[in-house]
Amino acid sequence: QVQLVESGGGLVQAGGPLRLSCAASGRTFSSYVMGWFRQAPGKEREFVAAINWNGGYTRYLDAVKGRFTISRDNTKNTVSLQLNSLKPEDTAVYFCAAKPGMNMMTNKYDYWGQGTQVTVSS
Repeated sequence: QVQLVESGGGLVQAGGPLRLSCAASGRTFSSYVMGWFRQAPGKEREFVAAINWNGGYTRYLDAVKGRFTISRDNTKNTVSLQLNSLKPEDTAVYFCAAKPGMNMMTNKYDYWGQGTQVTVSS
């Protein structure tokens, strides 16, 4: 069983930065594809970013590409999401997710964190 715990959410003004972190339990972190998703009230959960086992490949939602950066530290069993140039429409609960294997092209993930709230004010 994999447990994921997000942190770093909060209230930030438009244009500002925020950094989210996800701590993973277990000893097989490096064999997992890691991802970030978000969900705003009344909206479907949407894919935001993914990263492969060694950080060499990343994928992003078009709306955040160039503003958000996903990274991972396999030594610390963590994955992070750096959010820059934030917009009010980025407001959502952000979830960390994990799945075994190497397939980054599907949004089906096996394990999920509890989520952390990001609120961007005007």
